[in-house]
Amino acid sequence: MNWIAWTILFFLSADFLLHLLADRLNLGAISDRIPLPFEGRFDPQTYRQSQAYLRANTRFGQTTAAVDLLVLLAFWFGGGFAIVDDWTRSLGWGPLATGLAYIGLLSGLKTLVDQPFRLYATFVIEQRFGFNTTTITTWVKDRLKGLFLIILLGVPLLSGVLAFFHHTGTTAWIWCWGLVTAFMIVVQFVAPTWIMPLFNRFEPLTDGELKAAIMAYARSIGFSLNNIQVMDGSRRSSKSNAFFTGFGRHRRIVLFDTLIARHTTDELVAVLAHEMGHYQMRHIWKMMAAGILQTGVLLYFMSLIIGTPALFEAFFVTHPSIHAGLVFFGLLYAPVDFFLGLLVQHISRRHEFAADHFAATTTGGSRSMVEALKKLSVHNLSNLTPHPLHVFLNYSHPPVLDRIAALEGGKSEDGN
Repeated sequence: MNWIAWTILFFLSADFLLHLLADRLNLGAISDRIPLPFEGRFDPQTYRQSQAYLRANTRFGQTTAAVDLLVLLAFWFGGGFAIVDDWTRSLGWGPLATGLAYIGLLSGLKTLVDQPFRLYATFVIEQRFGFNTTTITTWVKDRLKGLFLIILLGVPLLSGVLAFFHHTGTTAWIWCWGLVTAFMIVVQFVAPTWIMPLFNRFEPLTDGELKAAIMAYARSIGFSLNNIQVMDGSRRSSKSNAFFTGFGRHRRIVLFDTLIARHTTDELVAVLAHEMGHYQMRHIWKMMAAGILQTGVLLYFMSLIIGTPALFEAFFVTHPSIHAGLVFFGLLYAPVDFFLGLLVQHISRRHEFAADHFAATTTGGSRSMVEALKKLSVHNLSNLTPHPLHVFLNYSHPPVLDRIAALEGGKSEDGN
């Protein structure tokens, strides 16, 4: 083993142990006492159920992470990367086709390992706690549609990256950065129209009190809106959500049918005000810019080390190649990605506070937003008292009690 192998092994182990510690602290933060803002909302039995849901998901997550790590280490030190590389080379294809076959085969093996856990999560844990509403047929179709999208979108993108690294020398990372950036932007435009309808049915919100209230609110803040969609979220889960997607004429506000069924008009307007707030404050563009910058950093460092012999020696591969280098660098880069991810999540949590504040300010008060957050938390069996380390490592949204406190205090975390 060389220094690269030891570095990767150290950070893989450290990451696993750090998340294990955060999980233990998170479970230790569980209290039998219902937090004051939720008294009268969570009855004792439902609150105990939310804690049981947390325990079940935590144990499952730990098991999944342990299996993932053990399978990776067994594959690595059993010479799996070299075996797959030798086999794909033996096909006699060109470097581009060989690279696609190599990465595709590794991805397929990883998918096969993951599927039993995904099945268990959906049809055991989510089923046990009353959330799952999907069927095995729908679940399988979703997997097949996902595979279709990977082939349709992922293969051309990966082909471009491989081609640039093969033919453009030291400027490859810049060409790849441009390609990936263009891909990310295009997907944002086409996803609402072409991709999302592959998985869910979207129907325009019918005329009535709710649509009139949403349109009136949108006009009050100068938000051009002509596309409010209702998604059949109940087809797969009883959980509720709403989101904003797309840009320009392709943008749309989406409400889950489960959300509409459980909330008042004022609460739904507040939830959508939060989503519109993200757009009005350019959070979507800022997070996309952060993702583009993060990609540029990754590709730059990749260009520096992808041809280093020690990178291939660490994985017992005797024939250096661009395709194997992409895979191995992904593992070496994981620590950098981990810290960049923490920064992005911190920014995301600040954006959520700011969007809450925007909703409260523009709808005339925080009551409706607070009520909506409480209902969502109760129905989704949310953990009300997560440990700060667990939040720091895993949360893109602030804990609900922090959001309620900021709303009722009249300030967001960023001081607005």
